[in-house]
Amino acid sequence: MAKREYRLEGRTAFVTGAAGGLGSGICRRLLDDGAEVVGLDIASPEETAQAVGEEDDRFHAVRCDVGDPDSTRRVCAEWGERLGGVDVLVNNAGLLSGRSDLLNATKEQMLSYFETNSVGALLMVQGCHSWLRASTFGGRIVNVASRTFHTGSPCQLAYVASKGALVGMTRVMARELGSDEITVNAVMPAQVATPGTRQHSSDEVFARTMSQQAIQKFVTPDDFAGLVSFLASDDGALMTGQTLVYDGGGLLH
Repeated sequence: MAKREYRLEGRTAFVTGAAGGLGSGICRRLLDDGAEVVGLDIASPEETAQAVGEEDDRFHAVRCDVGDPDSTRRVCAEWGERLGGVDVLVNNAGLLSGRSDLLNATKEQMLSYFETNSVGALLMVQGCHSWLRASTFGGRIVNVASRTFHTGSPCQLAYVASKGALVGMTRVMARELGSDEITVNAVMPAQVATPGTRQHSSDEVFARTMSQQAIQKFVTPDDFAGLVSFLASDDGALMTGQTLVYDGGGLLH
């Protein structure tokens, strides 16, 4: 067997929403590829560590509310200083959506989704920017968006709109941060079975989504995490401003 290549060795990565299904999968993959990882979540550090399931001194679970400017500023400064920098930022934290038609959508509901799914990513970029700019590897930002931006999923107005905003923000970030040699990309997973998505979708819904894919296999958090690791590595050095869909070809239909 060929020797494993630790393509992220020497890098420090911040991953938000680390206690969730996608976030914990991303943390595990980045650790496996050699990075030191700070897993941020509004949950307790104990809950986050349990979700990631890694007893590794390169993993640090930290409580952080990405929608709170004081929280993000403090955490980015403290842990950037403690670990000597930040090379990779994965903006994965987000509110998931139940079902409610647009005629019943409220201002408060819209703002709550934008605060976490869009503004949260902005605050993390602002907090990590000086570290990312100083990275000897070239800074990497990966924003976890949603395929619903393309499908316009009914009864998920606030969620779709906030994730669509994140796609637009990704392009602006890529333009503005390119001179700092920081890449910024958005990634869109398939409908991945996690504790959060299971609250809103049945087995039948997951099966129906998968049946529309060109490759009819369920996408797992660990599958999706491989794309994030690629973008964080040297192989992603000149890919920026892109939106990549990882869904087994579901959007081909």
